[in-house]
Amino acid sequence: MYISGSDGEDTTEQGDGWLRILLYVAFLLLLGSALARFLIRHTGENLAPWVVSLAVALAVLYLLDPLLGRRPTTLRHIWLGTVVAVWMALVWLAPSFGWCAVPLFIIGLRTLRPPAAIALIALVTATSVTAHLRLSGRLDVDVVLAPPAIAAIAVAVFVQMDRQSRRQRELIDDLIRTRRELAATERREGILAERQRLSMEIHDSLAQGLSSQQMLLQASDRVWDTDPATARTHVRTATAIAEHNLTEARRFVHDLAPADLADGKNLDHALRTLADRETGDRLTVLCHIDGAPTSPLPDRVQSTLLRIAQGALANVREHSGATTAALTLTYLDDQVVLDVSDNGHGFDPTTTHPDDTPTRGPRGHGLPAIRTRTHQLGGTLTIESLPNEGTVLSAAIPLAATTT
Repeated sequence: MYISGSDGEDTTEQGDGWLRILLYVAFLLLLGSALARFLIRHTGENLAPWVVSLAVALAVLYLLDPLLGRRPTTLRHIWLGTVVAVWMALVWLAPSFGWCAVPLFIIGLRTLRPPAAIALIALVTATSVTAHLRLSGRLDVDVVLAPPAIAAIAVAVFVQMDRQSRRQRELIDDLIRTRRELAATERREGILAERQRLSMEIHDSLAQGLSSQQMLLQASDRVWDTDPATARTHVRTATAIAEHNLTEARRFVHDLAPADLADGKNLDHALRTLADRETGDRLTVLCHIDGAPTSPLPDRVQSTLLRIAQGALANVREHSGATTAALTLTYLDDQVVLDVSDNGHGFDPTTTHPDDTPTRGPRGHGLPAIRTRTHQLGGTLTIESLPNEGTVLSAAIPLAATTT
């Protein structure tokens, strides 16, 4: 009785191993007691050498069981037939060896299919009854009924144990299958989470920088002939943004903090740097810091708020048509709040899908990414906007939860 799979196989083999050891010990005890009884009662008889030789041969044959494996091969069938033949010869010479039949029942049930196993049990039981009747010389009810009763009990016990073993194997198979399915689900969820993280990082850093470069180069192309100085300024600014994007890409590959937070820079400095970098011909970005943190913000909180600011400004620049935007970072006792406001044409937040994507226009990633980042830190995101009246995006991160 075994199953494939490391855990199930180990568990079943351990339980089956104890049963095998118990059967070996019981068989050897029965065989030894029958041999001792025969030698005590029949000392000096000519049959003694034969009985001793057959008993030793039967013990050796029985102990070969582990070497033959568990599968019902031809070699195992030959071995079982030899064991039964030697036992029948012993029983014919000394009927007291008939008590060794019970372990043979178990071997037969484990090796043969049910019809053949039942036939073997019937043959062994009939041999034991015949030998005892021949020895007693008269019809004894106990001798006739006891071996079949013992055979029936042995078969019933084995069938019940085999049924429980099958149920255990099925349960272990179900557990192994469930564990594999759970592992596959976790892998899929991990892949999806990593894809989401990559998309947010690309949108808030690389895509934003590329968009800024495109706008600067387009502006430079428009004034290239009429105002070369302004064109060169735009090109230099685009070059600086490209250099910053390259740094972001390298840190992004190595899963490091944003470049604006490197070298010990804090969130206040990073937001001011971001505002200066985003300020151009068409958009002016202001930065306000209200209050001061009672303790340094965790790195994850600073990175998240900076990415939210980058994503929000990317939406302002690409979709709002605003000329002025403001970043406001407010430190409160129990939370830190980042507000991003603009004077653009706004939109109606009630006309967005559950994933924050507007019902009209191309499907975006900005607002869903911002909301996901906020929720990952246990924060709340609020968006207030009306058509032609600008937009205010507010992300509040609780400090107690992020510190814990």
